[in-house]
Amino acid sequence: MKALPHQPATAPPLFGYQKYWAECYGTAPFLPMSRAEMDELGWDSCDIIIVSGDAYVDHPSFGMAVIGRLLEAQGFRVGLICQPDWKSEAPFKALGKPNLFYGVTGGNMDSMINRYTADKRMRSDDAYTAGGQGGARPDRCVIVYSQRCKQAFPDVPVVIGGIEASLRRIAQYDYWSDEVRRSVLVDATADVLLYGNAERAIVEVAHAFAQGKDSQGLDDIRGATLIRQAVPEGWTEIDSSRIDWPNKIDSLPNPYNYGNQQTSCESKGASPAQPDTRFSASMQEGLHAEPVRIIPMPLATRELAGADQNKICVRLPSFEKVSKDAVLYAHASRVLHQESNPHNARALVQKHGHREVWVTRPPIPLSTEELDAVFELPYQRVPHPAYGEAKIPAYEMIKTSVNIMRGCFGGCTFCSITEHEGRVIQSRSEASVLREVEQIRDKVPGFTGAISDLGGPTANMYQLNCNDDVVQANCRRLSCVHPTICKNLETDHAPTTRLYRKARALPGIKRILIASGLRYDLAVLDEEYVKELVTHHVGGYLKIAPEHSEDATLAKMMKPGMGSYYAFKKLFDKYSKQAGKKQYLIPYFIAAHPGCTDEEMLALALWLKQNDFRVDQVQTFYPSPMALATAMYHSGRNPLKKLRYKRGEKVFAAKSIEQRRLQKAFLRYHDEKNWGYLRESLIRMNRRDLIGDGDKQLVPDAHRSPGRSRRPKQKARGGQWSK
Repeated sequence: MKALPHQPATAPPLFGYQKYWAECYGTAPFLPMSRAEMDELGWDSCDIIIVSGDAYVDHPSFGMAVIGRLLEAQGFRVGLICQPDWKSEAPFKALGKPNLFYGVTGGNMDSMINRYTADKRMRSDDAYTAGGQGGARPDRCVIVYSQRCKQAFPDVPVVIGGIEASLRRIAQYDYWSDEVRRSVLVDATADVLLYGNAERAIVEVAHAFAQGKDSQGLDDIRGATLIRQAVPEGWTEIDSSRIDWPNKIDSLPNPYNYGNQQTSCESKGASPAQPDTRFSASMQEGLHAEPVRIIPMPLATRELAGADQNKICVRLPSFEKVSKDAVLYAHASRVLHQESNPHNARALVQKHGHREVWVTRPPIPLSTEELDAVFELPYQRVPHPAYGEAKIPAYEMIKTSVNIMRGCFGGCTFCSITEHEGRVIQSRSEASVLREVEQIRDKVPGFTGAISDLGGPTANMYQLNCNDDVVQANCRRLSCVHPTICKNLETDHAPTTRLYRKARALPGIKRILIASGLRYDLAVLDEEYVKELVTHHVGGYLKIAPEHSEDATLAKMMKPGMGSYYAFKKLFDKYSKQAGKKQYLIPYFIAAHPGCTDEEMLALALWLKQNDFRVDQVQTFYPSPMALATAMYHSGRNPLKKLRYKRGEKVFAAKSIEQRRLQKAFLRYHDEKNWGYLRESLIRMNRRDLIGDGDKQLVPDAHRSPGRSRRPKQKARGGQWSK
């Protein structure tokens, strides 16, 4: 049997670096947010200053606390500037000049999603601000904060990170302006962008700067994005159009032309069997001191056999091209997602004008021991005292919850978790989780004995991973569970079941609830887990996310069919009855997802009525940067398949306010406010038969009095009907 080319990648231990000299100052009670606090600690300056769009909560669920405490553990003095007034650079000088760099993050949420609804209406609240008030951060706050840092101290490097920067590392579609924007690294004028969960990268960058290096010496740090004038010497470059080209290449403009970007060149593409010599020459002329090998994919098997596998990069179409050609944008998105496995992914490069945006390979996931150490840093687990009695809603929601894992191999096309945290599951040890439960019991003010969640991105992926390290190192699947569950995926939930049992047996713990969303297609493979969950860990309601009922739309979402839902519901009802409990499933659905037509949304509404669901917790599709569903929304094509200009699969996307409003109204067919609008829409769709009082009809006739109840049944709490 032929050996697979890639072996599992490794990384130096996260806590194996020699500590910076400032470790002698010890651990700060809270990372300082003022000069007065710095004086109390005996600091004359900060080595690193983190600027965040969130209020400071010293808790492992808040990114600025994790990165700050991690850098502190490496020996650096770290200060925080949280939610500064961005109208001038003065607040960014509050802690003085940092010795090494500024770290800038938008916070736990993307600032645009934080500030605007899916209908682009400004929100009045902000869960990550003291008092919950909106307006404490600007639009695109990573860009604004970074520019202010540069104005405050122009010679100080700026490192940007967090989910807002992570999802904008290359040219990306921006829903709010309806255009493709440049990499945020270019607009922010920052020196380095770190993507994903950046513990490894931020530690490596900090020690590199401490040793006197600058951003030009960071080419090999994983999980980084940098600005370069050219591809580094010694690298072999693959033209991404040879990996996955929107056919037919010979009749189309060459997206890699580096001549006049203002005009469209004539198509003179090289034969697929030969390198594009014109492209190679233009890259070599004035850009590279030494030629970089550029290899079309048909030659890659032979040409790359002897190349250094750690020095191969993939060239994406330029910003100028993807901003004008939506199919090329979908192609670039598809290639980026194919290059996401940290064990086999290659570096990416994308031209922006005369500069190259250089994206290094994804970071190596943390080991269990490293993840434990990160979560057990000396957090106070409460907001900074500067906020007084003001409540921070996000903290109130998670203060008694425990994050047990990271990552998600589901690959749902509308979700940003995979793009940010990766597909490889990183799990904490059982002992570490139990110690955190005890810390909550002993330290959280007003603790009543109930843990609100043991979870993470999903409730039940704890310790689930590929059962063969070498197979995983060579895999390029976008999902381990779609279209079917991979035979190499470990699906045994016994470690999770055991963790639940041990946690609820701890002295002083009365209840362990599970609030994270459940991946029910995995849960049904382990009936013992479902029994444990339903019997002991459901507080009357359990969140699950079918998202839709129709196969065509579910395929665009990369979600399982409804067969898995029915199988799980059967087990849920069985074990709820055995436990003598009345418990309900709370399903989540999405309106206006790309690929969902009005007819499919109507079919979902009829399914909801047939199953006696009146859902209140609904959402309209929100095109977040870099998601595959966003590429569908923008391009009208399906990047889950090979792209073609003329014969490729077209994808409908509800974009207008009217289209999106109608699809959301179908989800809330039971709301009297929607009846008139739905009647008009059903008539327009030639479905007048669905208007009336029958069991198979959706909305009542116009003569129905608004206050009259449609059903004699009692409405279940949580906004759903239950049989």
